[in-house]
Amino acid sequence: MVRLGTGIGWRPEIADAVERMPGIDWVEVVAENVCPGHLPESLLRLRERGVTVVPHGVSLGLGGAERPDEGRLAGLAERAASLRSPLVTEHIAFVRAGGPMTASPRLEAGHLLPVPRTRDALDVLCENVRIAQDALPVPLAVENIAALISWPGEEMTEGQFLYELADRTGVRLLIDVANLHTNHVNRGEDPARALAELPLEAIAYVHVAGGFERDGVWHDSHAHPVPQPVLDILADLASRVSPPGVLLERDENFPEPSELERELEAVRGALEKGGRARGARRVVEAGAPSAGGGCGADSRQRLALAQTAVLSALVAGTPVPDGFDRVRMGVQARALAAKRADVVAKVAPEVPVILGGEYRAAFLAYAQGWPMTGGYRLDALDFVERLLLDGRPEDARARRELREWWLDRSGPKPRSRRPVVRLARATRRVLSRR
Repeated sequence: MVRLGTGIGWRPEIADAVERMPGIDWVEVVAENVCPGHLPESLLRLRERGVTVVPHGVSLGLGGAERPDEGRLAGLAERAASLRSPLVTEHIAFVRAGGPMTASPRLEAGHLLPVPRTRDALDVLCENVRIAQDALPVPLAVENIAALISWPGEEMTEGQFLYELADRTGVRLLIDVANLHTNHVNRGEDPARALAELPLEAIAYVHVAGGFERDGVWHDSHAHPVPQPVLDILADLASRVSPPGVLLERDENFPEPSELERELEAVRGALEKGGRARGARRVVEAGAPSAGGGCGADSRQRLALAQTAVLSALVAGTPVPDGFDRVRMGVQARALAAKRADVVAKVAPEVPVILGGEYRAAFLAYAQGWPMTGGYRLDALDFVERLLLDGRPEDARARRELREWWLDRSGPKPRSRRPVVRLARATRRVLSRR
């Protein structure tokens, strides 16, 4: 087992600060945000200093009904090799649904959604994890996620589900204690029970992050300070086992480096507190897991239909399936739309600049009628195309800028910037108006 130590999530916005932080043993990078052949200089410097870099995937969808995409797996493997990583990580979640298995349009969530803790879902997940393990050059660890919604008819607790997954596949676990807190607030699940049921020897490392509560719902924002209840869960985990690594996540609203360093000290303090208590308690052993078998086509089909119904309700406005909390489904739907708006603004920063204060309202209105069917860059293009087809924005100059932006990016390759080509384009536009 690799001993990682104390780490922080590497993000471009805090790259310089991370390089200067004392006591950073390793960093984690969102796999989809780096290109293996053009790694950021900051990551290269950290790696040459001996700081371990771990790629953390967010788009594989191991909990989905379909088998993992070979291209995405190859990309994750390539990043692990280029970063010389001892392991890679992903999530126990589904991120897309629909398609040939359901004879319906393919839909993208744009975010991590919980899988039902059922035998069907576990069988599918185990097979998908094995496929991923076979395709990756280093060990895989999978993360428990935060959830706003609960599936009806679940057959296992989170701890039991993770225990069986690890037992049947040998996969490592990335335990996010902030997500355990989120599920405690949102779904009434006991973090201590989840920890007691886990196969502690399978833990690869631990995530710690902040969030906020609004109207009785905890939002795992990764944009706020780590609250005391999350540190308490970390201390509880550390009282049961010494985790090989702990990492602080922060994705937005980055504070001053000194504040991040104080949060890291609080994390170390929780680990020390738990370590002092270790041995003074008896860890409750989970029940013996079932051996389990392979995944049949029927399991995938049932899971595909169920996940498509849920995702369609969240992003396409179809009826909420029976057994789901309609209020929570509404909260989740709004959260997904807001996430889309935020990420599109990052991948296409020129669009909110052109639209100004109209951007967010326009995008959220678009999201209600146009589900995401591809990645965020395609979503940005579709959004702008829809605006232009509707004759928006009303300001002619802004509309012209938006049209130029769309034309530059919607073709198979960027339009030429050579003066003679630009002059020819301008001449055609003038002639077409006569």
